[in-house]
Amino acid sequence: MQILLRLSRIIDNLNELIGRLTYGLVILMVLVGVWNVIGRYLGRSIGQNLTSNALIEIQWYIFDLVFLLGGAYALKHNEHVRVDIFYTKWSPKRKALANLIGTILFLIPFSIIVVIVSWGAVVNSWAILETSPDPGGLPRYPIKTMIIVSFVLLFLQGISEAIKNYLVVFAGKSKLSPHQESNESEF
Repeated sequence: MQILLRLSRIIDNLNELIGRLTYGLVILMVLVGVWNVIGRYLGRSIGQNLTSNALIEIQWYIFDLVFLLGGAYALKHNEHVRVDIFYTKWSPKRKALANLIGTILFLIPFSIIVVIVSWGAVVNSWAILETSPDPGGLPRYPIKTMIIVSFVLLFLQGISEAIKNYLVVFAGKSKLSPHQESNESEF
């Protein structure tokens, strides 16, 4: 059991690091977006083009990264969307059981399917070094690769959550704390 718990902590730490780095991307995305707006209007007034398709696409790509890399981090912190009409009133053990079943039946298989289905498109994109069709556009193959990376991270976080929920359900842990920062004291 300690090996599984250690694996869970490694996955949690990886997704925590990636999630915290993603915070910086949000600020960068906003700055690029602000520049795109200011550059468009200021450029019109002075008769100079101060923005480009590449800057617009950089803003899109950063948004993609925030969305894709934030998924596993959101799962780790229990910030994903949940219809919790009944869930909020359940005991910690029942919540853990619902989370465990949902992770095993839906999250993990879905993550695997997305990686499998995306693989061919990403490989083809790399094979032709796909770029944007817009003038001055950016390469597309790196951002397409992030689809696979993000779902592998989500899959791994699903494994971590399954381990922690398993401990609550079957190993008699009294508190559902798989989404808390400090697991060491509880598990």
